[in-house]
Amino acid sequence: MSNEPIDRQTLDESLARLTEHSQRWATLSIERRLELARAFRDRTHETAPAQVRSALDAKRLSPDDPQSAEEWLAGPMISLRYMRMLIETLEEIREHGHPQCSVGDLQRRAGGQVVAEVIPHDLWDRLLYNGFRAEVWMEPEVDAEEVCASMGQFYRRDQPEGAVELILGAGNVASIGPLDAISKLFVEGRVCLIKVNPVNAYLEPFWRERFRPFIEEGFVDIVTGGADVGSYLCGHEHVDHIHITGSDKTHDAIVFGSDDEATRRKAENDPVLDKPITSELGNISPVVVVPGPWKERDIDFHAQNLATQLANNAGFNCNAVRAIVRPEGWGIGASLVDRTLEYLDEIGTRYAYYPGAEDRYNNFLESHDRVDTVGTPDEGELPWAVLRDVDPDSDHPAFHEEAFCGVTAETLLDAETPADFLRRAVRFCNERLWGTLNACLLVHPETRRHLGETLEAAIADLRYGTVAINHWPAIGYGLGVTPWGAYPGSSLDDIQSGRGWVHNAHMYAHPQKSVVRGPFHVTPTPPWFVTNDAAHDIIPQLIDFEAGPSLRRLGSVLWPTLLNEIRS
Repeated sequence: MSNEPIDRQTLDESLARLTEHSQRWATLSIERRLELARAFRDRTHETAPAQVRSALDAKRLSPDDPQSAEEWLAGPMISLRYMRMLIETLEEIREHGHPQCSVGDLQRRAGGQVVAEVIPHDLWDRLLYNGFRAEVWMEPEVDAEEVCASMGQFYRRDQPEGAVELILGAGNVASIGPLDAISKLFVEGRVCLIKVNPVNAYLEPFWRERFRPFIEEGFVDIVTGGADVGSYLCGHEHVDHIHITGSDKTHDAIVFGSDDEATRRKAENDPVLDKPITSELGNISPVVVVPGPWKERDIDFHAQNLATQLANNAGFNCNAVRAIVRPEGWGIGASLVDRTLEYLDEIGTRYAYYPGAEDRYNNFLESHDRVDTVGTPDEGELPWAVLRDVDPDSDHPAFHEEAFCGVTAETLLDAETPADFLRRAVRFCNERLWGTLNACLLVHPETRRHLGETLEAAIADLRYGTVAINHWPAIGYGLGVTPWGAYPGSSLDDIQSGRGWVHNAHMYAHPQKSVVRGPFHVTPTPPWFVTNDAAHDIIPQLIDFEAGPSLRRLGSVLWPTLLNEIRS
């Protein structure tokens, strides 16, 4: 924390100006909203190269390293895709008064739960994400008519009231803070004060440039500072709503305080903060490896898949794999983890830039007597680590404390059949692992056919906001049309992974979870895989495409992809 005193006057003036303009934003014409959304899109595209260079410097990555692709992908690319989806919805609102929805296009699961298929969204998705499907499952009590009638709730109000939202963004991924604000602005109709996390304060000039038209009209402001600034803002009379992306501990300190009475208040669910608060707070993200007739190529592909889920952003992700749940007595599972370690060793260690990483890393390694580590770290780096064969019936920290570094745990469950294993794995994830954000199931196509409705029941029973089949659930974060957030139902005193949704471009009012289904194999190697040697050539082209799709720009994406496949 900085020793500099809080500049309360500047913060007060910022919030006063936002409050003054909040009602104007609430009643702003849809045409002007579209102009501002397009300006944000264009400025995101224009500032992308400079922002990425700054992020690579901060995380000590070379632009020539294929892993540098992650800064293009998790920053401007995801932002531009979301804006493309959001602008389409805003155009529908301009034409029809609300987002378009047909009851006849909605599906129903057994029992009547309504499901909206959102990927493939258009022809471009069919070409770029061939074989992928994504669905939004609605809360079970909501019927199809209500799903359609409640989309874009803010835009259906006759006299919307202005409000100020405080955005406390995370410090790990460059798209989180801006897109949290965009969601609150356009989906929920509130002006925003964004407090930049000190870890990525270097991004503030780029965010300010992207939001400049909003800032000039008094709809957005951006401030920097530590926890003291955040605390002051949370309690400010001009802040009506709060959204936090970070840790559950930060959330609890905001809601219940950090003094000697905080523990009592939480136990009695007696918050000191009397304001609506939404949040996304991390997860012990499981990958459930369902047994089946896996071959050598299957092991190799999904070892790269698992390595990606840990190594991306040096492991500083709320959706990084933290628990590999596999069947006991199925030797292929052990081979999968061994091969994953080989790929992690091959890609090399990363700079552990996030505060406290080394202490968390050491605590986890000291908590278990069998740990495999790989990599030869330079100063400031940490080896990758897998805690092997952690007792699933134990109270091990790996099951209830998020490592938030390059550490994951393996645990084995005893079961006689794939169906028995899947049912036990779902119970284990729901009952033993902390968090409700996202989970992944790896299921061979033949096993999937045999499982039938058992697999669908498992997806339904998993209490996670995003469930992905065969791929990293972070895809759900990036698609734009799949709402991102925790499974509904957490209370303030047991917040788990949080409450509320962002990245909800279709503006659904009642999501229960997003479900992403992908092929068991993808050829060529997906550009988000850390093993894709051409990723840093592909993703910048994909950014240009998302800024303005065309066949020419699609060709610019596919050409380096094809060349890399030929070379490999």
